[in-house]
Amino acid sequence: MPEPRPQGPSVPRQQSRPTATVPDAPAPVLPDLPIAAAAFGLAAVPHPQIVPPPPPITETPPGTPPAATAEPILQRILAGPTGLGTNSLSLAGGSPATDTPSPPPIPPDTPTTPPTDVSLRRVLGGPTGLGTASLSLAHPPHEPPPGPVPTLPAPLAPPSPAPPAAGRAIPGLYHHPVPEPDPTRVEEVSSRIKRWAEDEVQLYPEEWEGQFDGFSVGRYMVGCHPDAPTIEHLMIATRLMVAENAVDDCYCEDHGGSPVGLGGRLLLAHTALDPLHTTPGYAPAWEESLGSDPPRRAYRSAMDYFVRTASPSQADRYRHDMARLHMGYLAEAAWAETDHVPEVWEYLAMRQFNNFRPCPTITDTVGGYELPADLHARPEMQRVIALAGNATTIVNDLYSYTKELASPGRHLNLPVVIAEREQLSERDAYLKAIDIHNELMHAFEAAAADLAAACPLPPVVRFLKGVATWVDGNHDWHRTNTFRYSLPAFW
Repeated sequence: MPEPRPQGPSVPRQQSRPTATVPDAPAPVLPDLPIAAAAFGLAAVPHPQIVPPPPPITETPPGTPPAATAEPILQRILAGPTGLGTNSLSLAGGSPATDTPSPPPIPPDTPTTPPTDVSLRRVLGGPTGLGTASLSLAHPPHEPPPGPVPTLPAPLAPPSPAPPAAGRAIPGLYHHPVPEPDPTRVEEVSSRIKRWAEDEVQLYPEEWEGQFDGFSVGRYMVGCHPDAPTIEHLMIATRLMVAENAVDDCYCEDHGGSPVGLGGRLLLAHTALDPLHTTPGYAPAWEESLGSDPPRRAYRSAMDYFVRTASPSQADRYRHDMARLHMGYLAEAAWAETDHVPEVWEYLAMRQFNNFRPCPTITDTVGGYELPADLHARPEMQRVIALAGNATTIVNDLYSYTKELASPGRHLNLPVVIAEREQLSERDAYLKAIDIHNELMHAFEAAAADLAAACPLPPVVRFLKGVATWVDGNHDWHRTNTFRYSLPAFW
């Protein structure tokens, strides 16, 4: 086995800096996003902070023009509730002044096609029995909730468009261009995350500052979550992203990482996400261990912020996905220790775990709403999330290809594995990896379209759109991050 390498320098605690408080602003009005969601017929959905209860599936509210490619049942769900004062709650967007005339309402006795899956009908129906009517996902409560209807903040004027960032997309890579992230939000998130990294968790020594800045995490997260209602919602995702990268760098790769002993380090770090429940005599030693190195400090702090906003179900979902990620790290480390180059299918299996999945799976928390646990756990939704994670991770393989070739040792990525296992030239292997990515993207979009048609509830449609937005934002960050990435000379 290779000799263990040092696990990164000891980082002294840094002096806290005064923190300038910048109040959160409501989410700006966003233009329609030309993201992958458009491929399965979903209109751009405005995202208020308060999601209204879904209307009955068997009724068609008047006043909403149908989308050209959406199923009728999906059109009715996107239209939202109707009646005096409900126009602003429509998920389909638009206004009476600009919309086309409404078609006549469908008579109440017009038959509709309910979902054919018995388990899906049960989930949509919710629990039954005395006092459970308000818990149904398919039917609104019989009576309106007491008290005044909450008022959403007045929208801000759209931000001034930012100049397009430099960077070239990989030729032949299937992707969707996105608008430039809001520069005001990018600047604020970048400032806050640096204060957090330096003052709260003492994440890196001074000599790593340039690499931290070059990561451009503010641009990354604003581009992936344009519907976040506040800066603090964006910070939830940003802290978690930075903490995950700290674990990867310091435990696995760039900054002192090693496959030797990785399992023990990951297990102890995971307890910062999934707390240890032990006896009183041993709990203090565990608590002290959570501050013993930068990755654990970052995990603990980022998770503390996350659970203040997330529901228990959302927090448990994230812990599960991080366990998946850590298992993928361990598989790759085991291959490194034994100098094993996996078959292509084995590599793709590893990449389904060692991938970006924990990031898009929290899109509802960052958006200020929740996809119910029963709907998130459905096999169809799990397939959508898995395909999104797989496709975005191959994007990373392709854009980081030249960076990894220039690094010491052999780094496994999809083009490298294809070249060795299928005896192809570097160029042909890279081009084949592009084709695999494109297949995964098309499969993701098809699976999302099928699910949107089968279960057209507002939180489902919004979550699918959020995942598609993350997929496109992830690609755009890789394309524009010329500090980290450059393309091979294959064209």
